[in-house]
Order: sequence, then C-alpha cells, then structure tokens
Amino acid sequence: MIRLLLVHESGLLRSALASVIGAEPDIEAAACSWRDARSRARSLQPQVCVVDTDSPAADKAARKGEWGKFVASASGEGGDCGLLVLVNSERPGPLRRAHEARALGYVDKDAPPQRLVEAIRQVAKKERYVDDALGYGFLQAAKIPLTERELGVLSLAADGASIPEIARTLHLSTGTIRNYLAAITRKTGARNRVDAIRISQCEGWV
Repeated sequence: MIRLLLVHESGLLRSALASVIGAEPDIEAAACSWRDARSRARSLQPQVCVVDTDSPAADKAARKGEWGKFVASASGEGGDCGLLVLVNSERPGPLRRAHEARALGYVDKDAPPQRLVEAIRQVAKKERYVDDALGYGFLQAAKIPLTERELGVLSLAADGASIPEIARTLHLSTGTIRNYLAAITRKTGARNRVDAIRISQCEGWV
C-alpha cells in the first residue's frame, strides 16, 4: 500500500480528493491542512505527500524554505517521502518554488483525477512525474526576472512593510532597500512599487 498525505486548505476539496484517491486499491490516503501538515507527516510517515501550491499558507512556507522541513518530517529517520505538487500552469512562481523544494512530481490542477493517481504511483517508486500541460509553465518559471533577495524584499513590501521595516528585517540599509525596489520596478516593467507588487502577485512570484 502507498501511504499518502494530501495537504490542502479547503476541507471540502481535500476530503473529496482523499476519497477519490483512497478508493484505489493500492493507496491509503489521509488529508489535512497545512497547519497540521508537519505533525500529520511525522505520525503517518507517508511515502508521497501531495501539496496544493495555491494555498497561501503552503506558498508562504515555501518562500520561507519550510517545505524541506516538512518533507523531512514525513520521511523520518529511515523513510523517504516524495513531494508531489498540484500547480497552476499560469502561475510560474509557485512552480519555481516547488522545483527549488525538490518536488518529484508536478500535476496541473486542471488535470483529471486519474492523472494524479498515475503521478502518485510514479512518485511512490521515486520516479519523476511532470504533467505534459506544465511545459510552458516551467519555461515561464525559468524566466522569473527577480533574484531571491529581490523577491524577499518585494514579499515584505507586499505584506505592507515600510522601507525602514524591510531594512530592519533584512539587516540592510534603507538606501539598499530603495535600490532593490528600484531594480524590482525596472525588471518587472512596473510603473511604481504598488504596480510591481500587483504584477508579481498575478504571476505568483510573491
């Protein structure tokens, strides 16, 4: 049996998905929200973790580099959990963060359930699975124009932090933060900082 943990913020959707997947004779499915993901992963020790990247909580954790800790919790000392992500091909930001978190499987959120089941079986065998529909999304993810530091600055700005607050958080000078914001505005083709935030949020970069 393949032990599966499905992490999705919508209770209705995760219950429905877990029910569909759990009907397969070789898959034992459990589901939870991101808030409970680490503890459930630690107790269940799943072979595959399926995560919805469009969840604000999961995406925030990915930006903070916490997905690796989540997978480590799922793997335990002797286990080896494969990360499989549900992604939107039109939002390259989460797709790139999933790649940086070393996800093994990628399934388009518009795909039929059977494609997800196929991906689960493949990831359980430690084999990579990439949905054909995500080819263009991967190309777009590779073209994100901002550096990790710039994305960090923009993420704080998007949360409402002022330039002095961003500077204190990142232990940088206010002049350096202004330079980063000017570069971000130029690279995104935005009119100003607010427009840069809007563009980046639409693309899923922050």
